[in-house]
Amino acid sequence: MGDTNIIKLAVPKLRLGMFITAIDKAGKLNISKPGQIKSHDDIKKLATSGINHVWVDAARSTDNCGLIKSTSLRAIKPKKPTREQGQEKAKRLMAEAKGLVQKVLSETFEGKAIEVAPFEDLADNMIESVMLDADAFKCISALRSKDAYLLEHSINVAFLLVTFGKYLNLQREELKQLAVGGILHDIGKIKVDNKVLHKPGKLTPEEFEHMKLHQVYAQQILAETSGLSKISRDVCLMHHEKLDGKGYPNGLEGDELTLYGRMSCIVDIFDALTATRCYKEAMSPAAAFKILLSLTPFHLDQKLVYEFIRCVGIYPVGSLVQLSDGRIGIVWDAKGRDALHPILKCFYSVKHKRYTEVTMIDLLKSDLNIERGISPSSLEVDPTPFY
Repeated sequence: MGDTNIIKLAVPKLRLGMFITAIDKAGKLNISKPGQIKSHDDIKKLATSGINHVWVDAARSTDNCGLIKSTSLRAIKPKKPTREQGQEKAKRLMAEAKGLVQKVLSETFEGKAIEVAPFEDLADNMIESVMLDADAFKCISALRSKDAYLLEHSINVAFLLVTFGKYLNLQREELKQLAVGGILHDIGKIKVDNKVLHKPGKLTPEEFEHMKLHQVYAQQILAETSGLSKISRDVCLMHHEKLDGKGYPNGLEGDELTLYGRMSCIVDIFDALTATRCYKEAMSPAAAFKILLSLTPFHLDQKLVYEFIRCVGIYPVGSLVQLSDGRIGIVWDAKGRDALHPILKCFYSVKHKRYTEVTMIDLLKSDLNIERGISPSSLEVDPTPFY
Protein backbone atom coordinates (compact mmCIF):
# COMPACT_ATOMS: atom_id res chain seq x y z
CA MET A 1 0.00 0.00 0.00
CA GLY A 2 2.54 2.61 -1.19
CA ASP A 3 -0.06 5.23 -2.18
CA THR A 4 -0.06 8.02 0.46
CA ASN A 5 -3.87 8.27 0.04
CA ILE A 6 -4.35 4.66 1.25
CA ILE A 7 -4.81 4.64 5.03
CA LYS A 8 -5.26 1.70 7.41
CA LEU A 9 -8.09 2.38 9.90
CA ALA A 10 -9.70 0.48 12.78
CA VAL A 11 -13.37 -0.25 12.05
CA PRO A 12 -14.70 1.94 14.94
CA LYS A 13 -13.00 4.94 13.28
CA LEU A 14 -14.85 4.53 9.98
CA ARG A 15 -17.25 7.28 8.84
CA LEU A 16 -19.87 7.67 6.11
CA GLY A 17 -18.35 8.51 2.72
CA MET A 18 -15.06 6.68 3.25
CA PHE A 19 -14.04 4.45 0.34
CA ILE A 20 -12.86 0.97 1.44
CA THR A 21 -10.34 -0.66 -0.90
CA ALA A 22 -9.45 -3.74 1.20
CA ILE A 23 -10.24 -5.47 4.47
CA ASP A 24 -8.10 -7.31 7.00
CA LYS A 25 -9.80 -10.59 7.95
CA ALA A 26 -7.94 -12.95 10.31
CA GLY A 27 -4.67 -11.24 9.36
CA LYS A 28 -5.27 -11.76 5.62
CA LEU A 29 -5.77 -9.03 3.05
CA ASN A 30 -9.04 -9.25 1.13
CA ILE A 31 -9.75 -6.87 -1.74
CA SER A 32 -12.85 -8.53 -3.14
CA LYS A 33 -15.38 -5.91 -2.00
CA PRO A 34 -14.12 -2.32 -2.54
CA GLY A 35 -16.75 0.40 -2.19
CA GLN A 36 -17.98 3.50 -0.36
CA ILE A 37 -19.59 3.36 3.10
CA LYS A 38 -23.13 4.63 2.54
CA SER A 39 -24.80 3.78 5.84
CA HIS A 40 -24.02 3.02 9.48
CA ASP A 41 -25.25 -0.54 8.79
CA ASP A 42 -22.25 -1.04 6.48
CA ILE A 43 -19.92 -0.28 9.42
CA LYS A 44 -21.90 -2.58 11.76
CA LYS A 45 -21.69 -5.47 9.25
CA LEU A 46 -17.92 -5.13 9.13
CA ALA A 47 -17.69 -5.20 12.94
CA THR A 48 -19.98 -8.25 13.32
CA SER A 49 -18.00 -10.09 10.63
CA GLY A 50 -14.95 -10.02 12.91
CA ILE A 51 -13.08 -7.45 10.79
CA ASN A 52 -10.87 -5.19 12.91
CA HIS A 53 -9.11 -3.07 10.27
CA VAL A 54 -9.72 -1.89 6.71
CA TRP A 55 -7.79 0.11 4.13
CA VAL A 56 -9.44 3.33 3.00
CA ASP A 57 -8.64 5.35 -0.14
CA ALA A 58 -8.76 9.03 0.92
CA ALA A 59 -8.67 10.23 -2.70
CA ARG A 60 -11.89 8.34 -3.54
CA SER A 61 -13.61 9.21 -0.25
CA THR A 62 -16.00 12.18 0.08
CA ASP A 63 -14.57 15.53 1.19
CA ASN A 64 -16.66 15.67 4.39
CA CYS A 65 -15.70 12.25 5.77
CA GLY A 66 -12.90 13.64 7.97
CA LEU A 67 -9.91 12.39 5.97
CA ILE A 68 -7.16 14.66 4.65
CA LYS A 69 -6.12 13.68 1.15
CA SER A 70 -2.41 13.72 0.40
CA THR A 71 -2.89 16.45 -2.23
CA SER A 72 -4.79 18.54 0.33
CA LEU A 73 -2.08 17.82 2.87
CA ARG A 74 0.48 19.40 0.60
CA ALA A 75 -1.85 22.32 -0.02
CA ILE A 76 -2.36 23.11 3.66
CA LYS A 77 1.27 22.65 4.68
CA PRO A 78 2.30 26.05 6.03
CA LYS A 79 4.59 27.86 3.65
CA LYS A 80 7.81 29.40 4.87
CA PRO A 81 7.18 33.13 5.04
CA THR A 82 8.79 35.26 2.34
CA ARG A 83 11.47 37.76 3.33
CA GLU A 84 8.94 40.58 2.93
CA GLN A 85 6.47 38.83 5.26
CA GLY A 86 9.27 38.06 7.71
CA GLN A 87 10.39 41.68 7.74
CA GLU A 88 6.85 42.95 8.24
CA LYS A 89 6.53 40.65 11.24
CA ALA A 90 9.95 41.76 12.52
CA LYS A 91 8.90 45.43 12.17
CA ARG A 92 5.76 44.79 14.22
CA LEU A 93 7.79 42.96 16.86
CA MET A 94 10.35 45.77 16.99
CA ALA A 95 7.58 48.37 17.36
CA GLU A 96 5.92 46.32 20.09
CA ALA A 97 9.25 45.92 21.88
CA LYS A 98 10.03 49.65 21.68
CA GLY A 99 6.58 50.49 23.04
CA LEU A 100 7.00 48.11 25.97
CA VAL A 101 10.52 49.33 26.82
CA GLN A 102 9.40 52.96 26.59
CA LYS A 103 6.44 52.26 28.89
CA VAL A 104 8.61 50.47 31.46
CA LEU A 105 11.29 53.18 31.37
CA SER A 106 8.63 55.81 32.09
CA GLU A 107 7.06 53.74 34.89
CA THR A 108 10.47 52.96 36.43
CA PHE A 109 11.32 56.66 36.35
CA GLU A 110 8.11 57.23 38.35
CA GLY A 111 9.20 54.60 40.90
CA LYS A 112 6.91 51.75 39.84
CA ALA A 113 8.13 48.15 40.10
CA ILE A 114 8.86 46.24 36.89
CA GLU A 115 6.48 43.45 35.89
CA VAL A 116 8.48 40.63 34.29
CA ALA A 117 5.62 38.74 32.54
CA PRO A 118 5.22 41.14 29.55
CA PHE A 119 8.96 40.88 28.89
CA GLU A 120 8.79 37.09 28.94
CA ASP A 121 5.96 37.20 26.36
CA LEU A 122 8.04 39.55 24.22
CA ALA A 123 11.06 37.25 24.63
CA ASP A 124 8.97 34.27 23.43
CA ASN A 125 7.94 36.22 20.32
CA MET A 126 11.55 37.23 19.72
CA ILE A 127 12.76 33.62 19.96
CA GLU A 128 10.00 32.52 17.56
CA SER A 129 11.09 35.23 15.12
CA VAL A 130 14.74 34.13 15.34
CA MET A 131 13.81 30.47 14.83
CA LEU A 132 11.48 31.23 11.90
CA ASP A 133 13.43 33.88 9.99
CA ALA A 134 16.45 35.33 11.78
CA ASP A 135 17.58 37.12 8.60
CA ALA A 136 14.41 39.22 8.46
CA PHE A 137 14.98 40.41 12.02
CA LYS A 138 18.66 41.11 11.28
CA CYS A 139 17.70 43.38 8.38
CA ILE A 140 15.18 45.31 10.48
CA SER A 141 17.57 45.65 13.42
CA ALA A 142 20.20 47.06 11.01
CA LEU A 143 17.98 50.13 10.55
CA ARG A 144 19.13 52.34 13.39
CA SER A 145 18.11 55.84 14.41
CA LYS A 146 20.22 58.20 16.52
CA ASP A 147 17.23 59.38 18.53
CA ALA A 148 16.00 55.98 19.71
CA TYR A 149 19.38 54.52 20.68
CA LEU A 150 18.47 53.44 24.22
CA LEU A 151 15.34 51.60 23.02
CA GLU A 152 16.91 50.02 19.94
CA HIS A 153 20.12 49.07 21.74
CA SER A 154 18.18 47.17 24.42
CA ILE A 155 16.15 45.27 21.83
CA ASN A 156 19.15 44.52 19.61
CA VAL A 157 21.17 43.26 22.58
CA ALA A 158 18.28 40.92 23.43
CA PHE A 159 18.07 39.72 19.83
CA LEU A 160 21.84 39.17 19.60
CA LEU A 161 21.85 37.27 22.89
CA VAL A 162 19.11 34.95 21.61
CA THR A 163 20.99 34.44 18.31
CA PHE A 164 24.29 33.82 20.15
CA GLY A 165 22.64 31.53 22.70
CA LYS A 166 20.98 29.49 19.94
CA TYR A 167 24.39 29.16 18.24
CA LEU A 168 25.84 27.88 21.55
CA ASN A 169 23.00 25.31 21.78
CA LEU A 170 21.52 26.78 24.97
CA GLN A 171 18.07 25.60 26.07
CA ARG A 172 14.98 27.59 25.04
CA GLU A 173 14.33 28.70 28.64
CA GLU A 174 17.89 30.06 28.80
CA LEU A 175 17.29 31.96 25.54
CA LYS A 176 14.11 33.43 27.00
CA GLN A 177 15.84 34.66 30.14
CA LEU A 178 18.78 36.00 28.10
CA ALA A 179 16.29 38.03 26.04
CA VAL A 180 14.55 39.41 29.14
CA GLY A 181 17.94 40.39 30.57
CA GLY A 182 18.95 42.02 27.29
CA ILE A 183 15.79 44.12 27.10
CA LEU A 184 16.29 45.29 30.70
CA HIS A 185 20.09 45.51 30.77
CA ASP A 186 20.25 49.33 30.61
CA ILE A 187 17.27 50.01 32.89
CA GLY A 188 19.48 51.98 35.31
CA LYS A 189 20.13 54.65 32.66
CA ILE A 190 16.65 56.05 33.31
CA LYS A 191 18.12 57.67 36.45
CA VAL A 192 21.22 59.10 34.75
CA ASP A 193 21.28 62.84 34.05
CA ASN A 194 20.07 63.37 30.46
CA LYS A 195 22.85 65.89 29.77
CA VAL A 196 25.39 63.16 30.48
CA LEU A 197 23.41 60.36 28.83
CA HIS A 198 23.02 62.25 25.54
CA LYS A 199 26.21 64.32 25.58
CA PRO A 200 27.47 64.65 21.98
CA GLY A 201 31.13 64.21 22.90
CA LYS A 202 33.59 62.52 25.20
CA LEU A 203 32.59 62.40 28.87
CA THR A 204 34.75 64.07 31.51
CA PRO A 205 36.07 61.78 34.30
CA GLU A 206 33.34 63.12 36.59
CA GLU A 207 30.64 62.55 33.97
CA PHE A 208 31.91 59.01 33.35
CA GLU A 209 31.69 58.24 37.08
CA HIS A 210 28.11 59.51 37.02
CA MET A 211 27.36 57.36 33.95
CA LYS A 212 28.74 54.29 35.75
CA LEU A 213 26.11 54.83 38.44
CA HIS A 214 23.50 53.44 36.04
CA GLN A 215 24.58 49.97 37.18
CA VAL A 216 24.15 50.93 40.83
CA TYR A 217 20.68 52.24 39.98
CA ALA A 218 20.01 48.98 38.10
CA GLN A 219 20.88 46.96 41.22
CA GLN A 220 18.40 49.03 43.22
CA ILE A 221 15.65 48.67 40.59
CA LEU A 222 16.18 44.92 40.15
CA ALA A 223 16.20 44.37 43.92
CA GLU A 224 12.55 45.46 43.86
CA THR A 225 11.71 43.33 40.79
CA SER A 226 10.12 40.00 41.60
CA GLY A 227 10.15 37.03 39.23
CA LEU A 228 13.38 37.97 37.45
CA SER A 229 15.62 34.94 36.88
CA LYS A 230 19.31 34.74 37.82
CA ILE A 231 20.21 34.53 34.12
CA SER A 232 18.40 37.82 33.42
CA ARG A 233 20.04 39.43 36.46
CA ASP A 234 23.49 38.30 35.30
CA VAL A 235 22.92 39.88 31.89
CA CYS A 236 21.71 43.13 33.49
CA LEU A 237 24.36 43.45 36.18
CA MET A 238 27.48 41.93 34.57
CA HIS A 239 27.66 43.56 31.13
CA HIS A 240 30.18 46.15 32.36
CA GLU A 241 32.29 43.74 34.40
CA LYS A 242 35.74 42.62 33.16
CA LEU A 243 37.55 39.31 33.57
CA ASP A 244 40.53 41.10 35.21
CA GLY A 245 38.27 42.56 37.91
CA LYS A 246 38.53 46.17 36.68
CA GLY A 247 34.90 46.47 35.60
CA TYR A 248 31.86 47.78 37.46
CA PRO A 249 29.65 47.86 39.51
CA ASN A 250 31.09 45.02 41.62
CA GLY A 251 34.60 44.45 40.25
CA LEU A 252 33.87 40.77 39.57
CA GLU A 253 36.79 38.67 38.39
CA GLY A 254 37.37 35.49 36.38
CA ASP A 255 34.92 32.71 37.22
CA GLU A 256 32.70 35.15 39.12
CA LEU A 257 31.41 36.17 35.69
CA THR A 258 28.92 33.54 34.51
CA LEU A 259 28.58 32.45 30.88
CA TYR A 260 25.52 34.70 30.52
CA GLY A 261 27.40 37.67 31.99
CA ARG A 262 30.34 37.10 29.64
CA MET A 263 28.01 36.85 26.66
CA SER A 264 26.32 40.12 27.62
CA CYS A 265 29.70 41.94 27.82
CA ILE A 266 30.51 40.95 24.22
CA VAL A 267 27.05 41.64 22.78
CA ASP A 268 26.67 45.01 24.54
CA ILE A 269 29.98 46.32 23.18
CA PHE A 270 29.40 44.97 19.66
CA ASP A 271 25.96 46.56 19.35
CA ALA A 272 27.17 49.87 20.78
CA LEU A 273 30.06 49.96 18.26
CA THR A 274 27.83 49.18 15.26
CA ALA A 275 25.16 51.75 16.20
CA THR A 276 25.02 55.40 15.18
CA ARG A 277 25.10 57.55 18.31
CA CYS A 278 24.66 61.24 18.95
CA TYR A 279 28.46 61.53 19.30
CA LYS A 280 29.79 58.91 16.83
CA GLU A 281 29.03 57.16 13.57
CA ALA A 282 28.37 53.44 13.27
CA MET A 283 31.26 51.04 12.72
CA SER A 284 31.18 48.14 10.28
CA PRO A 285 30.86 44.71 11.97
CA ALA A 286 34.37 43.76 10.80
CA ALA A 287 35.86 46.84 12.49
CA ALA A 288 33.86 46.10 15.66
CA PHE A 289 35.19 42.51 15.71
CA LYS A 290 38.77 43.86 15.71
CA ILE A 291 38.00 45.92 18.80
CA LEU A 292 36.34 42.96 20.55
CA LEU A 293 39.47 40.87 19.91
CA SER A 294 41.68 43.67 21.22
CA LEU A 295 39.75 43.52 24.51
CA THR A 296 40.67 39.86 25.10
CA PRO A 297 41.67 38.20 27.37
CA PHE A 298 41.69 40.84 30.14
CA HIS A 299 38.24 42.28 29.56
CA LEU A 300 36.38 39.78 27.36
CA ASP A 301 36.42 35.97 27.19
CA GLN A 302 38.60 35.21 24.15
CA LYS A 303 37.03 31.84 23.28
CA LEU A 304 33.53 33.35 23.47
CA VAL A 305 34.54 36.31 21.28
CA TYR A 306 35.69 33.90 18.55
CA GLU A 307 32.42 31.96 18.93
CA PHE A 308 30.47 35.22 18.63
CA ILE A 309 32.33 36.21 15.44
CA ARG A 310 31.58 32.77 13.96
CA CYS A 311 27.94 33.14 15.02
CA VAL A 312 27.38 36.61 13.55
CA GLY A 313 29.69 36.21 10.55
CA ILE A 314 32.25 38.66 9.18
CA TYR A 315 29.56 40.07 6.87
CA PRO A 316 26.30 39.64 8.83
CA VAL A 317 22.91 39.68 7.10
CA GLY A 318 21.75 43.30 7.04
CA SER A 319 25.27 44.76 6.89
CA LEU A 320 26.66 46.73 3.94
CA VAL A 321 29.57 45.65 1.75
CA GLN A 322 31.43 47.07 -1.23
CA LEU A 323 32.05 44.77 -4.20
CA SER A 324 35.11 44.62 -6.45
CA ASP A 325 33.19 46.51 -9.20
CA GLY A 326 32.42 49.41 -6.83
CA ARG A 327 28.80 48.51 -6.18
CA ILE A 328 27.31 48.62 -2.69
CA GLY A 329 25.09 45.82 -1.49
CA ILE A 330 23.14 44.72 1.55
CA VAL A 331 24.04 41.21 2.71
CA TRP A 332 20.66 39.56 2.08
CA ASP A 333 21.07 35.83 2.60
CA ALA A 334 23.91 33.75 4.04
CA LYS A 335 22.21 30.47 4.97
CA GLY A 336 24.37 27.42 4.26
CA ARG A 337 27.15 29.56 2.76
CA ASP A 338 30.67 30.47 3.73
CA ALA A 339 31.19 34.01 5.01
CA LEU A 340 32.66 35.34 1.75
CA HIS A 341 29.85 34.26 -0.61
CA PRO A 342 26.44 35.55 0.56
CA ILE A 343 23.62 36.76 -1.67
CA LEU A 344 23.67 40.56 -1.95
CA LYS A 345 21.03 43.15 -2.78
CA CYS A 346 22.95 45.82 -4.73
CA PHE A 347 21.54 49.32 -5.19
CA TYR A 348 24.36 51.90 -5.53
CA SER A 349 27.70 52.40 -7.29
CA VAL A 350 30.50 54.22 -5.47
CA LYS A 351 32.48 54.26 -8.71
CA HIS A 352 29.76 56.14 -10.63
CA LYS A 353 28.26 57.89 -7.57
CA ARG A 354 24.70 56.98 -8.50
CA TYR A 355 21.93 54.52 -7.72
CA THR A 356 21.88 51.42 -9.89
CA GLU A 357 19.09 49.04 -10.78
CA VAL A 358 18.39 46.92 -7.70
CA THR A 359 20.02 43.56 -8.41
CA MET A 360 20.36 40.36 -6.41
CA ILE A 361 23.87 38.93 -6.80
CA ASP A 362 24.80 35.42 -5.71
CA LEU A 363 28.55 35.53 -5.07
CA LEU A 364 28.76 31.74 -5.48
CA LYS A 365 27.78 32.29 -9.13
CA SER A 366 29.71 35.51 -9.77
CA ASP A 367 33.29 36.56 -10.50
CA LEU A 368 32.80 39.53 -8.16
CA ASN A 369 34.05 39.48 -4.58
CA ILE A 370 33.58 41.53 -1.42
CA GLU A 371 36.31 44.13 -1.02
CA ARG A 372 35.27 45.35 2.43
CA GLY A 373 32.48 45.82 4.87
CA ILE A 374 31.31 49.42 5.19
CA SER A 375 29.30 51.40 7.70
CA PRO A 376 26.11 53.23 6.60
CA SER A 377 27.64 56.54 7.66
CA SER A 378 30.48 56.19 5.10
CA LEU A 379 27.93 56.20 2.26
CA GLU A 380 26.82 59.44 0.63
CA VAL A 381 23.30 58.03 0.31
CA ASP A 382 20.71 56.51 2.65
CA PRO A 383 20.45 52.71 2.27
CA THR A 384 17.25 52.50 4.38
CA PRO A 385 14.72 52.30 1.47
CA PHE A 386 16.42 49.17 0.12
CA TYR A 387 15.97 47.05 3.25
